[in-house]
Amino acid sequence: MNPCYTRPPYRGARVSWYERPNQIENVMEYIEGELVGTSCRVGIVVSKFNEFVTNRLLVGAESMLKQLGTPEDQIQVVKVPGAFELPLAAKALAQSGRFDAVVCLGAVIRGETPHFEYISAEVGRGIGNTALATGIPVVFGVLTTNTVDQALDRSGPPECNKGADAVRTAVEMANLMKKITGRKLPPTWLFDVTSFLWL
Repeated sequence: MNPCYTRPPYRGARVSWYERPNQIENVMEYIEGELVGTSCRVGIVVSKFNEFVTNRLLVGAESMLKQLGTPEDQIQVVKVPGAFELPLAAKALAQSGRFDAVVCLGAVIRGETPHFEYISAEVGRGIGNTALATGIPVVFGVLTTNTVDQALDRSGPPECNKGADAVRTAVEMANLMKKITGRKLPPTWLFDVTSFLWL
């Protein structure tokens, strides 16, 4: 008998496909991450190109981390020349073993040439591949807009700031991955000792 449905009580009775025995329901488990950043170590990689926009994204990201309770000494900000360089720096942070999540912030604004399409596609692909290769949440916080006004609209107050949105995703995913994998980072003092030994 298929354990995923129960037998009709009498001939001709209808049973919904989702009816399951109690023992199946009792073992089902739901896992999700919390929006609590107190124990999260977050790396932020931000592009300096279109800095008038990316600085606003960074402010939104830092403000959200503070709101979620992430201490400043658990946050590191790395600045790269442009959006194209975001995936490489993000991969270096993710592979360092010092972060639970990495957030990539940038702004690619459409111009008069196909440059916009090439950069947007490669940055998105690179960030996604970095997360899959390292097993660390690497979050896409890169604006890809048609106009400057659209970029400014999406980097304003926290409620519409994509930098803040990226941080929320990063913290939630970091906590989720900890639950799924049981992975915990070593204490920060251990990195200091290791660095000293290499001197």
